[in-house]
Amino acid sequence: MTVAIVGAGAIGGLLGAHLARSGEEVILIARGPQLAALRSRGITIRGAGDEFTVHPRATDDFDAIGEADSVFITLKAHGIPPAAARIGAALRPDASVVGAMNGIPWWYFADRHLESVDPGGVISRSIPLEQVVGCVVYPAASIVEPGVIDHEEGDRFSLGEPDGSKSERVLRLSAMLTSAGFKAPVQTRLRNEIWLKVAGNATLNPVSVVTRATLGEMFATEQSRGLIRTLMEEVASVARSLGVELPVSVEKRMAGAAAVGAHKTSMLQDLEARKPLELDALLGAVIEIAGWNHVEVPSLRDLYGLAKLAESVALKPDD
Repeated sequence: MTVAIVGAGAIGGLLGAHLARSGEEVILIARGPQLAALRSRGITIRGAGDEFTVHPRATDDFDAIGEADSVFITLKAHGIPPAAARIGAALRPDASVVGAMNGIPWWYFADRHLESVDPGGVISRSIPLEQVVGCVVYPAASIVEPGVIDHEEGDRFSLGEPDGSKSERVLRLSAMLTSAGFKAPVQTRLRNEIWLKVAGNATLNPVSVVTRATLGEMFATEQSRGLIRTLMEEVASVARSLGVELPVSVEKRMAGAAAVGAHKTSMLQDLEARKPLELDALLGAVIEIAGWNHVEVPSLRDLYGLAKLAESVALKPDD
């Protein structure tokens, strides 16, 4: 299978490197210093006592997507709308498109679009829904330097068709990822898993940018645990308004996050690197859906405002 990875950053690079090592034909779409490093030195993955380097093809030409049987979009959520038209124009009509992103994905609703995720519906217009396969991403990874990725933890990419079927293509994608060393279960109720992850991402990530706290520090006091519990319960209430129950309780979700310990969320790492944050896909989308369904989420709204302020301060040019 020929696989194109659109956005060969930490997660995209990790995914592409393992697929290349397992024998797949991989095309990494990247730019800037990362692209230069991929072309000159290949991509190196470090983690769990293992280190390897592979040399898949790397380019900034979106037309290369047209060669791929499957396309993984691993851009940050706010990076997808500007690239959507180019991705859609290059897609083969028989290619599978795997949206490996955080937050509520653009394809979640077949009959309407989330403005916070898909402004003006540009993604939905550009990428046909019938070509989309859903994905929930669990690995944590970071770019140590261009072309070098530290795989911190996690090896699961849950897959699912938007309609819940176990199609031939999703089973083929699962087999490919499994052969590359990942856990890739096919879920018939992927939306439940999306909301389970969102319950953490929509709360812990923004709290981390407001407080600059690690996961361990966020759960250090009963007061902070109480705040996080309230935030997660509001997310769960929005999910229930769509007929979705979280697969585990809020208490278990909190316990799992607390067990990670002294770890900075990816959003806090982005803030410290003065990069735009995925606030709209992670938290703004939850608030938007709450508005549709008349669900009260006052704490989430307050958190969104504070996190947006923290982002604007971090991105403000130096005097």
